[in-house]
Amino acid sequence: MYSKEENQRLKREFWIAFAEKYPRKWLLYDTKIKDFSFKFFVDNKKAQVLIDIEHRSTEKRIAYFEKLVSLKNILKEEYISSLVYEQDYTLESGKTISRIWVEKLHVSVSNRSYWDEIFDFYYEKMNALELFYLEYDSYIKDI
Repeated sequence: MYSKEENQRLKREFWIAFAEKYPRKWLLYDTKIKDFSFKFFVDNKKAQVLIDIEHRSTEKRIAYFEKLVSLKNILKEEYISSLVYEQDYTLESGKTISRIWVEKLHVSVSNRSYWDEIFDFYYEKMNALELFYLEYDSYIKDI
């Protein structure tokens, strides 16, 4: 087990190594839609690429989610086939959001031997989601 400081140092090294392997600016929070963002997540069990819709208005959150669901076949056939869709996803904080994600199981941020595998997964999946978003952003934004 690592101490809190060692875990923080290791995660910092992980993200620096990822940025060095794939030096580019990711879209992430710059979607031009309030509370609609792309995220990376990693822990000692899995790595995920996420779309989080966290709009305060439940109606708007669901409307954005439904826009993405309406494009599900295109997303599946042309970009990423294994996405998981959850309209009402509850965060640890208790907040309900809508989330779409893809994950790679049985990898660990604490084990450097998995890092390249995680980096490649992140690059492939986030790049695909960004290409999809850039193609369909005007449709998604129009609620």
